Amino acid sequence: MKFVGTSNSVFLIPPGEPSAPCLRPDNTNGDANAADVVAAAINLAPGNIELVRTAPRLDKLRSLLLERPYILDEDHGDGFQHKKGLYTWQDLCKLIQASDGELLDGLNTLSAVEIDGFWRTVDANSVNTILDMILHNSVLHDWPLNAVPENDVLSVMESDGFTHKIVTHCLNRFGTKVEQEARSFWSLDEKRVCLQFARRVLGSGKMKLANFMDKWERSVPSGMCVDLQMLEGEVLCDKLGAETWVRAFSVADLPLTPADRFAALFSERLKWEWKDLQPYIRYALRQPFLWYQFYSGIDMQICMSLMFRDLRVPGVSSEGLLIKYTRRTQPSAEAEPIFTAR
Repeated sequence: MKFVGTSNSVFLIPPGEPSAPCLRPDNTNGDANAADVVAAAINLAPGNIELVRTAPRLDKLRSLLLERPYILDEDHGDGFQHKKGLYTWQDLCKLIQASDGELLDGLNTLSAVEIDGFWRTVDANSVNTILDMILHNSVLHDWPLNAVPENDVLSVMESDGFTHKIVTHCLNRFGTKVEQEARSFWSLDEKRVCLQFARRVLGSGKMKLANFMDKWERSVPSGMCVDLQMLEGEVLCDKLGAETWVRAFSVADLPLTPADRFAALFSERLKWEWKDLQPYIRYALRQPFLWYQFYSGIDMQICMSLMFRDLRVPGVSSEGLLIKYTRRTQPSAEAEPIFTAR
């Protein structure tokens, strides 16, 4: 909200009949029922309040949910300590500046789940454990990864000590539910599963690209194929001499505000080639049709995740952000553009 002054006089006149006799323009008393009665102004408005559309402030949401992620077999405890670091929907509505829809989109993109009335993320090691068990049971019971029977997998996982809520959450995180012949199945998505294994491989630090690709390919489930393009916005490749090294650098960990986003990017690298910078700033495209064209063929949940890490500046394009926060140099028309901090 902001106040905008006006040069014209705006009179505030209450509705209904005037409460006192009014004067005509010629300063003579007139009949209150006459057509030329002048109403009494009770005040003069010097301006008006404008509502300006702003981006939801969702950076805080991630930090709140990371205070106490869900861990398998955690000790819930009682009383205040049990609730410390936990947030209900009502708590988040009070703490986060966003509409209900924007807040819900943020929770979905962070893969949050409501447990006992509190919204929480699931600890990465717990996610890996559940995913491994789902994949293990798929092999053990000969379930195809594109048609894992819901009732069967939930029953088997429950017998292993996992709750329906968390297993269903992980199935939804890595797959899509389909209905066939009055039965529910889960089709595990190749990109989501492979991305999770890539994060696991890079968890120990940077690696030579060839070693990473070999280890990544051997870690994913049989039948799934890895592709470096799956990791756009997730990793950076650095050329050191004759070797190429790869390391984790996820757009999901970057700030949402443009100034902080570009500060983080140029803190990581002083100079960026366009092909490397693009995945970390292109999500500022806001037009739905262009966004759909841009991401056609990419899994929708991954698209939502990238959209959530959008720079969130209503009405400002990625080109406008580049002009404001970067300097572009290009030695020749054929050369790759180089971007540095402005």
